[in-house]
Amino acid sequence: MAFRFSPSYWRIVLGLCCMFTLVHTALSTPPEDPVRCVSGNTDCSVTNSYGVFPDRSTCRAANVAYPTTEAELVSIVAAATKTRRKMRVTTRYSHSIPKLACTDGTNGLFISTKFLNHTVQADAGAMTLTVESGVTLRQLITEAAKVGLALPYAPYWWGLTVGGMLGTGAHGSSLWGKGSAVHDYVTEIKIVSPGSVNDGFAKVRVLSESTTPVEFNAAKVSLGVLGVISQVTFGLQPMFKRSLKYVMKNDLDFDDQVLTLGEKHEFADFVWLPSQGKVVYRMDDRVAVNTPGNGLYDFLPFRSQPSAALAIIRSSEEKQEIFRDATGKCAEATLLSSTLFSTSYGLTNNGIAFTGYPVIGSQNRMMTSGSCLDSLQDGLTTACAWDSRIKGEFYHQTCFSIPLTQVKSFITDIKSLVKIDQKSLCGLELYNGILMRYVTASPAYLGKDTEAIDFDLTYYRAKDPLTPRLYEDFIEEIEQIALFKYNALPHWGKNRNVAFDGVIKKYKNAPAFLRVKKSYDPDGLFSSEWTDQILGIKGNATIVKAGCALEGLCICSEDAHCAPTKGYMCRPGKVYKEARVCTRVGDINA
Repeated sequence: MAFRFSPSYWRIVLGLCCMFTLVHTALSTPPEDPVRCVSGNTDCSVTNSYGVFPDRSTCRAANVAYPTTEAELVSIVAAATKTRRKMRVTTRYSHSIPKLACTDGTNGLFISTKFLNHTVQADAGAMTLTVESGVTLRQLITEAAKVGLALPYAPYWWGLTVGGMLGTGAHGSSLWGKGSAVHDYVTEIKIVSPGSVNDGFAKVRVLSESTTPVEFNAAKVSLGVLGVISQVTFGLQPMFKRSLKYVMKNDLDFDDQVLTLGEKHEFADFVWLPSQGKVVYRMDDRVAVNTPGNGLYDFLPFRSQPSAALAIIRSSEEKQEIFRDATGKCAEATLLSSTLFSTSYGLTNNGIAFTGYPVIGSQNRMMTSGSCLDSLQDGLTTACAWDSRIKGEFYHQTCFSIPLTQVKSFITDIKSLVKIDQKSLCGLELYNGILMRYVTASPAYLGKDTEAIDFDLTYYRAKDPLTPRLYEDFIEEIEQIALFKYNALPHWGKNRNVAFDGVIKKYKNAPAFLRVKKSYDPDGLFSSEWTDQILGIKGNATIVKAGCALEGLCICSEDAHCAPTKGYMCRPGKVYKEARVCTRVGDINA
């Protein structure tokens, strides 16, 4: 009798093949420029690295400019200011999910920092490094390492630019020192803003905590509305090593462990697998630079993947959604998470093989990764898994921070949802579960306001915006519990529109930020409809229309906001009764 394997089986096999066959492969097609133009640098559009904004709109501008020096940047801003053109900054890979790169209308100007990617000065004695704003995180930590210095904390994906990280408040995970936000290790910012006639229509300002503290704290997380950041100086630390190990346990006392692990381990984080009742603890500590070890963290999901395999994996997930195959999703999630854990997530002790914990390596080799960007053109035979030019990963990301004092209660709420249906959050686990990182209060006006845990949820997104998702009501309820019950702060560079509804009211220093904005750009040339909405200046981030709740454009208030013809109606939450979510009526597995 011949064995017949299900599509789920082949999805797992292909996924594992992607991981194992490409462990040491550097070939991949690099991402294309997020700005595309019809002719030369005119009649242009911009998108994010995933190819679609949350509202699926197209953002256009008449031109794009690619300055290569600060002098060119000043000239570009001056010319646009003189003619009162709208401007927005775009980056090399455009990783922000919301419409932060968009300008208004079709006559505006995109200013790309793609070629503002140089090191200006490295001062080992002063432990500072000055770079242009288009420098990527990988370039930054590499240049620092050349002079024996290290950035202590950073995001886990190295394809972000310095300007992008400051624009959105990007961070790593730590309660130690000044916390895990990159912007809190910046000592000086040079920014180009619109100027008066006497300024030549562009003004260059140099900001620091000692000379211009108000403006400095506004610019550290700026959303791109103050102008174009030209150069940034970082205060760094002597190079050190890290000693890392992962431990998987059940999640019975997880809510208590979260409160203390960040004090015990400098770089601690968690991957929570709530449907499996498990959590992966990251035990990650600083050790002396002379400690033996040459470890490397090359995170498996950030490596190059065969496009053909990614297409089959995506097709399998689409079929699971169509046939509501929750059991298949859970089986795959369990195998995927156990395989990632058993392969140490891509850690190696010497850059080649994993031989056991702890893995010890220099900070620049352990803190961040993204080798699918280390690529030659191979005709899209391989790519980053989310490259929009192939049929690959396509997902939503919901990311928010909850005060550490309320995290235990929030975890209990999620566990209560899982008790209602154990399979409800397997979809999150297919995208490596809920990533939880520590953040601390920042003096930046639009930064975090207290010690908190940042929860990062990634989950399936349908190609058709009117197609409901399996168990979408559970994830929508988690989102609303966080935002409204616990007043969570959304990540500026992630999330769906609903996360930003009235968000500026959550920031006590918002008035100070808006005063600096008015001073730097009184005509709002660097502002857009989106930034006006999220800053509470004009309009609202939500979009109310048929099916709007399916993609987080609104919170449903009537059935039409869901998918009533497909059985999805607007109903109260299961645990948080104030929530309004799209529920599949008449089916306990909704």
